[in-house]
Amino acid sequence: MEHSSRLNDSGSRRLSKKAEVVEGIGFTRDVDLCYIEQVAGPSKQTQPTFTEANVSSGDHWPTSACCFTMLLKSCCIYTIGVFSILILISGIVLVLSDVFPHIVQSVVKKEVVLKNGTMAFEAWENPPAPIYMQFYFFNLTNPMEVLDGDRPAVVEIGPYTYREYRPMEQVNFQDNGTKVSAVNTKTYIFQPNMSRGPESDLIRTVNIPAMTVMEKFKDNFIVANVISSYMTGTDQGLFVTHTVGELLWGYEDGLLKALKTFQPDLDDVFGLFYKTNASNDGEYVFFSGQENYKDFARVDTWNSQSSLDWWTSDECNMINGTNGAFFHSVITKNETLYMFSSDLCRSLYAVYEEDVNVKGIPGYRFSPPSEVFANLTVNPANAGFCVPAGNCLGSGVLNVSGCKQGAPIIMSSPHFYQADEKYVQDVFGMNPEKEQHQTTIDINPLTGIVLQAAKRLQVNVYVEKIPSFSQTGDVRTVVLPVVYLNESVLIDDESVAKLKAIVTEQNVVVNIPFMLIGLGIILGGIFMFLMCRQKVPESTAAERQPLLSS
Repeated sequence: MEHSSRLNDSGSRRLSKKAEVVEGIGFTRDVDLCYIEQVAGPSKQTQPTFTEANVSSGDHWPTSACCFTMLLKSCCIYTIGVFSILILISGIVLVLSDVFPHIVQSVVKKEVVLKNGTMAFEAWENPPAPIYMQFYFFNLTNPMEVLDGDRPAVVEIGPYTYREYRPMEQVNFQDNGTKVSAVNTKTYIFQPNMSRGPESDLIRTVNIPAMTVMEKFKDNFIVANVISSYMTGTDQGLFVTHTVGELLWGYEDGLLKALKTFQPDLDDVFGLFYKTNASNDGEYVFFSGQENYKDFARVDTWNSQSSLDWWTSDECNMINGTNGAFFHSVITKNETLYMFSSDLCRSLYAVYEEDVNVKGIPGYRFSPPSEVFANLTVNPANAGFCVPAGNCLGSGVLNVSGCKQGAPIIMSSPHFYQADEKYVQDVFGMNPEKEQHQTTIDINPLTGIVLQAAKRLQVNVYVEKIPSFSQTGDVRTVVLPVVYLNESVLIDDESVAKLKAIVTEQNVVVNIPFMLIGLGIILGGIFMFLMCRQKVPESTAAERQPLLSS
């Protein structure tokens, strides 16, 4: 009896010590009671009576309630663990599968279409962003020396700035909305406060009408002598002086007026951009993008033609891409963006250059690489741009006389940027710089909206000595710059606000998988913390001794 009593006392002390240890790591005495009940069985002496008084005085629930509570706590903890794993796996799967980016892109593709009621159609029909056209003229300072064979010297004068309005007019949908026809009417309004001087500023440059006539009749000795005599008698030479306004928008030319007598349909007014103000360059038919998002605003035909006829190869005569003002949505860095330019009489392309940020909106900068205007030795595909066939001028310049009524017009980038060095050295005053003279287009890759753009082209004239015309003197063969233009646009603030909302929504949706991963990690951390708190410390060697010894 005494031995049994000692055993009971020893067991009680061990259980009590066990309870103190467990209680010391933060659990209530309910755990102790559950443990005691499991080891020693229920005891009437140790089990408290559950009454309102006991509860109010700090006594605890019966051991059965205690065990249920612990089981419930364990279930909650393991539920958190399971959820953390499921959420983490879901987030990782969504990241790897790109589900949410594809959802966003799918929605945008359906919205960026030429269809009544869409934001894309409204912006296409009437561009909200202000467009400016700036002209920089090259004033020839040594005309007499040039006639004697010296290198031309020019001074850049400008800008002369015009606000450009270019709405789409005569809009008609075709083929069940898959195509839309329109004319792009352009109007230019002079901006004195943004210009170097008035349109009445005088510029000395090459006599383009005379140079055109001389090139046309240089192989007809009789006609050439008659025209040369007339030019001498009327004091018309290789160079002329006119105002900025006249050179741009037109002036009556004496030589053309005389020739009009023999050819009544000949226009006796000449201007670099004659008949382009408050006018259009013909009817376009665009794809709406309804069937394929990459066809958005792509040119199908221009002036009822699906290809050109000025060049010597089918590839060079192709009409590719948009008109350069609009592009399809969801653009990637490895894409090649094609554009058709009626100013250049050809299609060209641009490639990704760098990431940009315009007014807080992310974008990709695209620009035409040097290969676009490279010589056929660099880019064999450009052989078709050599006119007449086989007559290639070199890299960085383009002979467009075939689409300019025979005028010896040579197009290039300003200051012969990306052209052969000889063109830069042939004219004193050329200083090509990438930042000032490169054509660039900054595009938001999700929507395809142009954030900022600068189209920069230079108009030059091919000048050479023509023996049958004394007016050419001993001039050296040279591509003489006349003017370069910078047609630029910067997205307006109202469009910025709308686009920022779209970009913000995109970022939220695209980052949902990462949010799930973060939530899974947080829940996993909570699970590990609770598991550590629930773990009971290991017992000592004395506590592991059996209560009954042999």
